[in-house]
Order: sequence, then C-alpha cells, then structure tokens
Amino acid sequence: MSSSFVDWDLAGKAARRLSPPPPTVSRREADDAVSELYRATALAADHVAELTRLQEPPVTAITRVIDRPAWIDTNAAGLRTIMDPVVERIMERNPMGKVGERIGGTITGGQVGIILGFLSGKVLGQFEFFERNGGQLLLVAPNLVAVERSLKVDPHDFRLWVCLHEVTHRVQFTAVPWLRQYLLDEVDALTATMDADPSELRRRLAGAMGELVKVIRGKDSGAGLAAILATPEQRAVLDRVTAFMSLVEGHAEWVMNAVPASVVPTQQLIESRFARRRRHGGNPLDRLLRRLLGMEAKTRQYVDGSTFVRAVVDRIGVADFNAIWTSRETLPTRDEIADPNRWIARVHA
Repeated sequence: MSSSFVDWDLAGKAARRLSPPPPTVSRREADDAVSELYRATALAADHVAELTRLQEPPVTAITRVIDRPAWIDTNAAGLRTIMDPVVERIMERNPMGKVGERIGGTITGGQVGIILGFLSGKVLGQFEFFERNGGQLLLVAPNLVAVERSLKVDPHDFRLWVCLHEVTHRVQFTAVPWLRQYLLDEVDALTATMDADPSELRRRLAGAMGELVKVIRGKDSGAGLAAILATPEQRAVLDRVTAFMSLVEGHAEWVMNAVPASVVPTQQLIESRFARRRRHGGNPLDRLLRRLLGMEAKTRQYVDGSTFVRAVVDRIGVADFNAIWTSRETLPTRDEIADPNRWIARVHA
C-alpha cells in the first residue's frame, strides 16, 4: 500500500531532469578526480582514528565515487526504505483509497523529485546507511569539482578535507553502532505523533502561512517547512534530532579542521572560503529553496556543533569527550549544544 503513496519512479525521473548540469571536465580529469578521492578516503581514515580515538571495526561500508544521477538513485532507495513503513502505519489509521493513493503518489513523487534534484547539485559527500545495511560512503565527484573551482582552492587539499569529514561520519556510525538505531527510533517517534486527519493538517497549513511569508522574506528561523508544520510533540522529537545532527556534524567539522597543517596545508584558506560560501552562496531562488528545506538550520548545525565539540575537547580532552558516545542518555540536548558546560556538568559531575 505505502509504495503507491509516493511514485518513486516519477521522483527519480523528476530529480534527474531538475539536477543541474555537471561541470565540464575531460575524461582524464574525471578519472584523476575519481582515483584521488578513493586514495583520499583511505588516507583520511588514519587521521580520523588518531584525532577521534574511536575504535572503528573492520570496515564493511563500501566507498563509492559517484555522479549526480547515482546519488539521486541511492537516496531515493534509502528514503523509500525509511518512508514506506511510516506511510504504511499512517494509512492504516486513515486509509484514503486507491484513487487517493494514485493522486497522492503523483504529487508526493513530484515533490520528492524536486528536493532530490535540488540537493543532487549541493551534496559533496554522505555516509548513507539506510539503502545498504553495511553503509556506504558516497562522494559526489561533479559537486566536489564544481565547488573547488568556484572557491579557487587547491583541488588535492580540498578533496582530502572533504574526505576527512565524511570518513568521520563512517567512523561515528560504525564505532558507535547504536547511533543508526537511535535515528530509526526517532523516525518511529515522529510517526507516532502524526495525525493523518486532513482537517487537522489543513488547520496547521493555515497557521503556517504567516511563517511561510517570513521564509520568503528571509526573516524566519531557517528551520524549514517540517518545523513550521510540526505539532508540539513533533517539535520535541525534532529538537532531539537537531541536537544529534549538530553533534555528529560538528564532530566531523572539528576533525576536518583539527588536522595538522602538514596534512592539509591550505586548510585555513579552504575553511574561510567555504564558510563564506555557506553564508552567502546561491542566487535568490537557491536561497529560498534552502530556507524552505531547512538547509539554513543545517548550516547552523555545523557551526553550533563544531563550537560545542571544540569547547568540550578544549576543556576536558578527547577521552572524556568520548563519553558522549556511551548511550542515548549521554547525548547532548539542544540546550547543551548551545551551552557545552551544561553537558560537562551533567555527564561528568
């Protein structure tokens, strides 16, 4: 039943049609970039292990250097793995019938396609663990080449810098295997609070119109449509997920910027130019889409999370920081991300 609620074939076709054209490269340039990214991934693993002191088990996750269509296909499959059981539960509470499913599938398929198409030109790398059980490290070569050109930075340094970030995510989710189940449980918690009653959804949509005006004018919180439409119960879940994502993204940011200068000689230049790109990049339509999708909040997760990790490590060291991975109870709250001393006092009292 649930698979018809989202027309995944339509989503994939729409996303590939809307995905931006890749940068122009020669065959040799493309081959060299792919080879270097595989080498950089292997090199990054040693530096990540040294900095994080997390014990990664024998690597079962595969590394894939891919293009934008392959990224779309992989993430569509991953989303389907997550969403189908969720939609199944909602539909059991409030079935809409076959005609409604077909109409809804076309609409939602188009919406998913728009999002995937837009993101396919933005994502540099990703550790994906929904579509493949062992996980897979994805590096989107066209996007890496496009960004390193726009920033006018050393390609070799930039590629290793990005690989440090993505390999850190692989280490997090393999050295601390319960993190994956934690995210799945939060998805279940979000599902449990969802009301499939159309009248309730219309009420929330009406209440969200004022917030959407703020989005368009750039005066909102940057949290995106999901937060705007959320109930108080859903916001509590979203707060936990926001704190979690701030932690894992901030931890990866800390690693990529904490390596010795001998590893990434132009790291400071790359970091400053990349930060400027995050703050000011994109045309007006691009910026609007980023706000609607909550990507402004995603940017803050990098900054806030990195500040949190750096503050804790500076005060108590990496070994005591790693207590954060002990259990769900030792993860920071959203308030603690903003005030690292509160986490230290609670966990290391």
